[in-house]
Amino acid sequence: MAEAVETTDNKYPKVLKESLKNLIASQGPKKLYYKGNWSEEIFENCLAVVGSRHLTYYGRKATEQLVTECAAAGLTIVSGFMYGGDEAAHSATVKCGGKTIAVMPCGIDLIHPGTQKKLYQEILEKGGLIISEYEGVTQPQTFTYVQRDRIVAGLCKAVLVTEAALESGSLITASYAKKYGKKIFALPGPITSELSKGTIKLIKEGAYPVTEAKEILDFYKITPTHKKANKSFITGNTLEDKIIEQLKREPLKADQLARMFAVPVAKLGTSLSLMQLKGFINCENGKYYIN
Repeated sequence: MAEAVETTDNKYPKVLKESLKNLIASQGPKKLYYKGNWSEEIFENCLAVVGSRHLTYYGRKATEQLVTECAAAGLTIVSGFMYGGDEAAHSATVKCGGKTIAVMPCGIDLIHPGTQKKLYQEILEKGGLIISEYEGVTQPQTFTYVQRDRIVAGLCKAVLVTEAALESGSLITASYAKKYGKKIFALPGPITSELSKGTIKLIKEGAYPVTEAKEILDFYKITPTHKKANKSFITGNTLEDKIIEQLKREPLKADQLARMFAVPVAKLGTSLSLMQLKGFINCENGKYYIN
């Protein structure tokens, strides 16, 4: 059952109210509907994480790494619940036991996209929060995504953009953050990728090029409670060790590795399967990568 908070209520997020002072009164949400853990604590240190709906392998792995460390250190991760960058941010947070807020572009009683029903439930089960300025099952429209973006940016002290094309909605969130006077972090990416052009543009305009979670946590004046353990990949098997050394550089397909080491694909496939069972590597879209 959804509940609602109005701007006149004491428990309306202070950070959002302060952000919206930069907008004319008619542009701010008068009421927020919500499900889940509405508390003063969950709004204390929020980081918005947004990225392309067509997230690349690089973008997903970088998002998972940065978000996992930030969420584990106590930051609340805020995003817009769409597939791609938003989904990666929410999923990484619930997986590490952190708190996340999903700001929906639709009615509070509608799960959109419907393919993420499991993630929606996990957010609530792990003490997170679902928010919308629309009631019932209001369908999303082009303008509701933009309306949602101003709330995502407004709830947070900083925004991290992981991947974005030049026409990406993530840049709309960043523009609101800039208008609110928030810190903007951007993930540097390969200049050959269309999904790096938006983040490169942000960096040129003054966004901070983030390369590790510590840079974000330093801004929040938060020290991680534990150091990230270094996983040992020494297997004692010469072929497996060679495979790992190559995959540390970049994801590769089985036939590429077979040619590289001059071994039959069948033999290499056996090694790759065993390495997956051991938890050393994984495979996505035919390419193997380090876990």
